[in-house]
Amino acid sequence: MTTITSSTPRGEVLRSTAAAASMFSHRSFGPRIGIGEPAALRRHPHIVRFAEVEADLDLLIDRAIAAIADGEPVEDEILGHYVHIASLVRAVSFREGKLLEQAVERLAKANPNITVLTQSLKLPLVKAALEAVSGNDWSNLDGVKLDCEAPAKGSYTPDLILVNRARHTAYILDLKRSLASYGDTSRLEELKLKMMASAMVLPDWLYKHHKRMMVDTVEVAIVDGASRPSDHATGIWALSEIDDLLEIDGVAACMAELRLRFGRRVQQLLEAEARKALGVADAVHLSTVPGKPLIALNGPARSYEEELDVLQDDDHGTDDVDCFGDEQDEEPEPVRIRVGFASRPRRH
Repeated sequence: MTTITSSTPRGEVLRSTAAAASMFSHRSFGPRIGIGEPAALRRHPHIVRFAEVEADLDLLIDRAIAAIADGEPVEDEILGHYVHIASLVRAVSFREGKLLEQAVERLAKANPNITVLTQSLKLPLVKAALEAVSGNDWSNLDGVKLDCEAPAKGSYTPDLILVNRARHTAYILDLKRSLASYGDTSRLEELKLKMMASAMVLPDWLYKHHKRMMVDTVEVAIVDGASRPSDHATGIWALSEIDDLLEIDGVAACMAELRLRFGRRVQQLLEAEARKALGVADAVHLSTVPGKPLIALNGPARSYEEELDVLQDDDHGTDDVDCFGDEQDEEPEPVRIRVGFASRPRRH
């Protein structure tokens, strides 16, 4: 099992992503500006600009927000009327993870060599694979390929499987909104063990279950949506580095803008729910303008006195995969399969 480290400075990707994200967030009355891509700064042959995918990503955000808002919380004696806020927070954690998966799937289309698998990804945890990764140094398992139909102990379902057909490489991805909660626990190591055990059977699984798709390298990556410092030697990637996994410039910047817009919508939901819990009129926003506070009701601001008149008039208030090769009738010749943590692709 080959473990490959990266020599590319991490700060370079982080800085370029932050700059692009701040550019997207700037609003002006002129036409929207896309990602600047001077030839000297291009890292990959493919590129995606936010303006090209804005409508699709905004739709994904709308669906995620709708799903969060539609949740019906269960009464809780401890949380009381704050239970709706707690319910929203729990829903946000789940929906953000799904949003990241859907966005990566959409953005990966900019690289025609990439096939993204999202459905029926239950990979068997073959006993022999679990024993191999538990009792051996992973570097000693390079070239080991196991039968996906061998006796198994449960299964593991990755968030995404990316197949780079040009490189004959498959990536097992697990996207996390943040790895902060994994800090001092064993859960992260358990996740890595499952991913590496799955990597040992993935070539056979792809061949048998996905139209004879063949790969000779499998790499795993846990992607941290919060983009904390990465550690490729142990399989941890920052979301800000995802350009290198997909071999597409601009993906990280698009994901940064996606999270920024999603965050704004989530905070609006939480603010509205907090006002309800505190007994403040729904959708009323107080502005602390010196001398004359204003209240904005999703439209032109009214004075505090005008809003009181309105409230007094109403005592009750306001309440898919289609790019595989042709099937082959003959079984493939045995090949040497490399597995390991994901690394930046070598230059051709």
